[in-house]
Amino acid sequence: MEQAPDPQMTLTANSAFRRKVFYIPGYDPIHPRRYRELYRKEGADQARITGYDLRLMPRRGGGPYGWRVETDMCRKTVAEVEVLVWSDIVRASMATGIPATYLQLIRTAWAYIGSGALFRLMRLRKGPMIAALYPIGLLLVQLALALLVGFGLYRLGSLFHPALGILAGLAVIRLILRGFRRHDNRLFAYYLMHDYAYSAQSKGANPPELEARMAAFAARIRAALAECDEVLIVGHSSGAHLAVSILADLIRAGLPGGGPALSLLTLGQVVPMVSFLPGARRLRADLAYLSARPELTWVDVTAPGDGCAFALCDPVAVTGVAPPDKRWPLVVSAAFTQTLSPERWKELRWRFFRLHFQYLCAFDRPGDYDYFQITAGPLTLAERYQNRAPSKSRIETPLSPWRST
Repeated sequence: MEQAPDPQMTLTANSAFRRKVFYIPGYDPIHPRRYRELYRKEGADQARITGYDLRLMPRRGGGPYGWRVETDMCRKTVAEVEVLVWSDIVRASMATGIPATYLQLIRTAWAYIGSGALFRLMRLRKGPMIAALYPIGLLLVQLALALLVGFGLYRLGSLFHPALGILAGLAVIRLILRGFRRHDNRLFAYYLMHDYAYSAQSKGANPPELEARMAAFAARIRAALAECDEVLIVGHSSGAHLAVSILADLIRAGLPGGGPALSLLTLGQVVPMVSFLPGARRLRADLAYLSARPELTWVDVTAPGDGCAFALCDPVAVTGVAPPDKRWPLVVSAAFTQTLSPERWKELRWRFFRLHFQYLCAFDRPGDYDYFQITAGPLTLAERYQNRAPSKSRIETPLSPWRST
């Protein structure tokens, strides 16, 4: 006699899997529509390459910026993606003049050199340290060039009158420096300088305006815990360490019983740039706390091909705050040289800033990391990576000179 189908199994198979995704960008002054357009374009490419259907549409209702994604990968999935916006804070921190930026350069360099963090960070990965030194070097070269031309014009003008020489020299210095800043959308020297300075200004402690925004983010996430089957927080670049602290606060405050799966995906993280500073006690405590929590699944994805990230560096272990019962994060590689075809890798290899965003893009030879299946597919992060071993080449050596919490 044929057994009747289990009604619960039928319901599960026919009902849509519901996910709420909260995306936390890095230090980025650009409007969040950039991330929607990136998801739309790259998601369509990945769906075509891998062979699934992915539909992007406006999110239902009002509220913060986001979009809705529907897929059908053996089971229908509906994902609401929301960008947790702090670009206004970033823009405000970048609204400084040229002299103030050079003052930031001096203070930031001293924050890392004087604390001993710079030399420890160099022992982790050379790529992100080259990225950190790049704006310092380029800004100094720009200043030296402006001073050299200015001095030459001063000498020339002084042949006619000393005051003329001084005015001409100062005018050309100002003109050259302003010209470099006007073209910083190609050079990224000022942008990167402001980025590192923002973390270093309080020696790794979060500024008050950022703490207030993180508390608001935590409230948004908590409100979603009753609305779906999985709440997935994605922290990219600098957004990774914000995500760690936000989730630590959320869990400390207590989670509702019987809630959805809680997941954290950190991408291209630069956590050591902050956690290695003396004032980052809050972040170090949050790393230690979150790494042992059973309430969530935390997967950290980086790639050695990303020169702007601390690739395969376990952010908890290298900071030196791993507790005895540490279980997270699961450190895995996006393996750009394997998941991108030789032709695509050749095209992107020297585009460092573009590679730092590859985690949010399509792979033409995808492995087990697929951003669009993770954010819009029917498996939770725990289910997707339940049998995945951590990367054998991960770095876990405790190197931070500061470990107080």
